[in-house]
Amino acid sequence: MFLINNKKFLYVIILLLISINVHAKNTIIVASTTSTYDTGLLDLINKTFTDKFKINVKVLSLGTGQALRTAKDGNVEVILVHHTPSELKFMKQGYGIERNEIMYNDYVLVGPKNDNEQCNSVEEKLKNIFDNKQLFISRGDDSGTHRKELEMWKLTEIIINRNQNWYLSVGQGMGNTLLITNEKNAYTLSDRSTWIAFNKKENLKIVCENFPPLFNQYGLILVNPKLNKNLNIKYAKIYVDWFKTNEVKNLINSFESKGTQLFYYNFN
Repeated sequence: MFLINNKKFLYVIILLLISINVHAKNTIIVASTTSTYDTGLLDLINKTFTDKFKINVKVLSLGTGQALRTAKDGNVEVILVHHTPSELKFMKQGYGIERNEIMYNDYVLVGPKNDNEQCNSVEEKLKNIFDNKQLFISRGDDSGTHRKELEMWKLTEIIINRNQNWYLSVGQGMGNTLLITNEKNAYTLSDRSTWIAFNKKENLKIVCENFPPLFNQYGLILVNPKLNKNLNIKYAKIYVDWFKTNEVKNLINSFESKGTQLFYYNFN
């Protein structure tokens, strides 16, 4: 399993490692978002799957953008990501043969504990951050969360310039981004599951939540076998189909951190 914090160099290393012995007979590879990996949910699901079907699952923990690129290169059988527009484009271009909306949670805007202003909308809050040049930490890693953050700024009609002092693009995963945000008493966008599971946040609190633009849908995609003849699509199909069962529904809905449910199953 791999955790990706730096972009191009580590991405190349991953592809080299993949090429060594990726597609063993009884193994599939899943490229998944850092939130499903870091919270431990995917470990639980994959262990249960392997125990049941005797099929091994290797996980590449990547941002959504890198996961999609890895899939396009034919290096994984399945992707579990969370940026619907990018997923639909991936499918339209023929890189995937099946997409299912499996589960959801939401995003939260977090900031300094001394921010006591009421949040009336995400757009208004971001405009206030911009107007007052309060420090905002961006993941800057082309992850689903980063893409969502850019969508939020677009809603405000604010053009983001990475060279501005108040906007810090760190190119890190969610955990490290929250760590930096906490150290600097800044603002950032986080998926709620990572926020709940994260421990080093004594300087932060949620400053904006529960607005429709913050909805966070996860999609499970079966990659087109035409991309690589060595893909184990037969086993990958078993994996994807199993995600549609009540067994996985119960695993997802009962998964908690600190007594709080992190994800909500919604396959129809």
